[in-house]
Amino acid sequence: MENQHRKISGYRELNQSEIDLMNEIKALGPVVEGVIIKVQEHIKSQRDRVAEDRSMNLINAVHEHERLELATPERFAALAKTDFQTALMYLTRSVAQPTFF
Repeated sequence: MENQHRKISGYRELNQSEIDLMNEIKALGPVVEGVIIKVQEHIKSQRDRVAEDRSMNLINAVHEHERLELATPERFAALAKTDFQTALMYLTRSVAQPTFF
């Protein structure tokens, strides 16, 4: 259905520059997501390497495992993902300027 936003309370008509800006913001999502995926894969490769080295009883692997446990990189990657999603939502809302809570 065309122009659905007109039937939803609190939305307004956007002009072309606002539409362009919204599309620019929306285009950032896949770029940021790609970087997040690379970071997640990097952390996984570190964990996999440490697990493999620990199975061979390499002393450095024990220290690396302890370091990763203390650093909690998965937690920070997840927080970054959430904060980026939130930031993109804030940007789109700042352009769309809906009037509802």
